[in-house]
Amino acid sequence: MTMLDLTPLDIPKAADVLADVLREQILAGQLDVGVSLPSERELAQQSGLSRATVREALLILEVEGLVATRTGRNGGTEVMRPRAETVQRSIHTFIRGQGVRFESVLQAREAIEPQSARLAAKNHTPDDWADLLERHRAIQECIADVPAFLQANLAWHVSLVRASHNELLIAFTQAIAQAVYEATDLRGFNSPEVRQAVVLAHQKVMDAIEARDGDAAWRRMGRHVGAYVRAVDERVKEQPPRRTDRITRPTDTTT
Repeated sequence: MTMLDLTPLDIPKAADVLADVLREQILAGQLDVGVSLPSERELAQQSGLSRATVREALLILEVEGLVATRTGRNGGTEVMRPRAETVQRSIHTFIRGQGVRFESVLQAREAIEPQSARLAAKNHTPDDWADLLERHRAIQECIADVPAFLQANLAWHVSLVRASHNELLIAFTQAIAQAVYEATDLRGFNSPEVRQAVVLAHQKVMDAIEARDGDAAWRRMGRHVGAYVRAVDERVKEQPPRRTDRITRPTDTTT
């Protein structure tokens, strides 16, 4: 008998193959947003697959946010445009499911937010600026309430990234913001001086954004988020915190 040098073959499931075909047609624009797909019966006839396999393929696409299925008399499956929430949910699930280290999340934030500030200086609209001012006022109004202050701080950071008008940065920031929210140790913000320093740092970043000085916005945001990363590192060295090693479950704190 002739022995061949073969490794075990990974045969894809039929549902995955059909989902791949439909996904490519949707993303390539061959199936426009709002178009209704053929019924399960018709898709089964066209593909030569069972209705159960077709149903599984459609479920895959629905989870990905590419289709929406309605039940009932006027039901059917309609092509959808992928939403930012789908990306955010996937990233958040990956972070928690993989037990990504909080340090890694903070490093990603440190890489993203300075560039977001630069783009916000260039691209912000009057509505963006009004929202950023509102978030800044909210932080100042609740500076004596640490949990409320941290929630307002989170909203300010997300608002700033939205002002960048970069869809990927916005989606990714909103996803990791939730992870940072879940893992933050309140102890680092117990000092009124620390909270006041945050307000001052935000004001300096906003001054640069208002002046549309992208380089200054980048530098000032870099210093701001970098200071937070260094503060977390110092607390880890002093006493390993319970929630800042790996992110595995939700808590009731924020940053």
